[in-house]
Amino acid sequence: MSKADFYEVLGVQRDVSDQDLKSAYRKQALKYHPDRNPGDHAAEEKFKQASEAYQVLSDQDKRAAYDRYGHAGVGGAGPQGFNGGPFAGSVDISDLFGDLFGEMFNVGGTGGAQRGQRQQRGDDLRFDLTINFEDAIFGSETEVKLRRMDPCESCKGRGSASGRGPSACSQCNGRGQVRFQQGFFSVARTCAACSGTGAVISDPCASCRGEGRAPKELKLNVKVPPGVEDGTRIRYSGEGDAGRSGGPRGDLYVVLSIKPHDFFERTGHDLHCVIPISFPQATLGAEITIPAIGGDVTLKVPEGTQSGKQLRIRGKGVPFLNERGTGDLVVQVVVQIPRKLSRAQRELVTKLAESMSIENKPTSPSLIEKMKDLFN
Repeated sequence: MSKADFYEVLGVQRDVSDQDLKSAYRKQALKYHPDRNPGDHAAEEKFKQASEAYQVLSDQDKRAAYDRYGHAGVGGAGPQGFNGGPFAGSVDISDLFGDLFGEMFNVGGTGGAQRGQRQQRGDDLRFDLTINFEDAIFGSETEVKLRRMDPCESCKGRGSASGRGPSACSQCNGRGQVRFQQGFFSVARTCAACSGTGAVISDPCASCRGEGRAPKELKLNVKVPPGVEDGTRIRYSGEGDAGRSGGPRGDLYVVLSIKPHDFFERTGHDLHCVIPISFPQATLGAEITIPAIGGDVTLKVPEGTQSGKQLRIRGKGVPFLNERGTGDLVVQVVVQIPRKLSRAQRELVTKLAESMSIENKPTSPSLIEKMKDLFN
């Protein structure tokens, strides 16, 4: 069986540049790699063909021989190299695919070791703070206490008792990874001796056991702005755990939980409550004093107000967070019917009933709503 043209295998022209050749091979290798196509022999074969084609065309001398004599000019190469043949290890995977390919397939050069030696940012912390209903509306300030990781005071964050700091790991020579050849691939694994950091501490600090950090209590004044909602997160940049190896601190997130009020409920920026009124107040209208957040307010009940009617008091709700404006207080009035009447009250209600005539016939709920609108 005749072998496919190497340029056709990679889908490139004969005058392809080195960079375009590398990009074409990268696409083919990623597409047909056995790790991405387990059990697919056709894909494995295409991967071998692409590897063989790139192994030849990426070498200037072999490419020149192939361009002049075809496959006969490079007869020593072949797909058997995938399993440890003549060109096993000759293609540098880390050079082709960089950190991305190395992370996907756990292969390749020193990128992982370089990352392991970098400073590591500290962890973010969360603190749950429960506040009163009124504090969420008007804002408040309170002191909280929490524990976080700070640089160890004994070793000044270096992790060693002598203060010398870490030394290069002898197992991986400071790379953070141990490399070994496995057929076509040069595989790198995280060094078990240093956990990928590339460094070890020979004389760990007794206080922090070589970590360079130790738990410590933090006192922080938390300012709650007016208008916050339940679940609001307040971010304090740089107040989280200290980083490792001198890395920057993480952030602290204070998550607010608001206690429910005895009779006020919040919807967005509006406050809602239910107020009972008497039959005369609903019929004749009245001005009544009701409690509100921050002090009593006057509610005007119009004449002929129906039970269940919602009345709105402007500007007595929740302030907008970080904006101008305030929501409203929405009051639902419920006409309270007395369970017992005195003799005088009964006589008055009887006279009132005699002067009013209502035809008690069934009607639909929608008609009741229309009738309510006529009286409002």
